[in-house]
Amino acid sequence: MERFNFIINGNNYDTEILEIVDNKAQIQVNGVVYDVQIDDTKKKIANTPRANVSRPVQTATASAPAAVKQAPAKVAAGANAITAPLPGVILDVKVNVGDTVTVGQQLLTLEAMKMENSIDSTKNGVVKSIAKHKGDSVMEGDVLIEIE
Repeated sequence: MERFNFIINGNNYDTEILEIVDNKAQIQVNGVVYDVQIDDTKKKIANTPRANVSRPVQTATASAPAAVKQAPAKVAAGANAITAPLPGVILDVKVNVGDTVTVGQQLLTLEAMKMENSIDSTKNGVVKSIAKHKGDSVMEGDVLIEIE
C-alpha cells in the first residue's frame, strides 16, 4: 500500500503498510511483519478518502513515535549493554538482576522473522539491569540487558 522511511533516535526504520481491514493492519518494519490494532480515533483518519496519487518513499525525522507508550528510561548502549541484533519480540528472559553470567551464557530468547534467536552474554559479570521483558517488542539496537 504505502512505504515510509522513518529515522527515530538515529535508527532507520523502513516501513510498509501491507493491509488494513477494519481496525487491524499488517505492517512490515525492517522486514518484520507485525499485526497491529488501529486506535478507533486514528481509524477515522486512516479511512478518510484520498486522491489515488503515486508518490515516492517518504522520509520523516522524529524524536519518537507519538502513539507509542512511554518506555522505561533506556540504558545508554555502551560496552556493558547487550543490544537487540534485529527487531523482534522477547519470548523468554533466562536471567535476573544480580545473577552472575559468563561469556556465551544464554540471557534471553528473541523471536525475529518467525525464528527463535538465543541472545548470549558477550562478557563475564553481574546482571545490573534488564530493560526488556517477556512479550516486549524490540527494535534493532535496543538495549536488552546491562552487565557490570
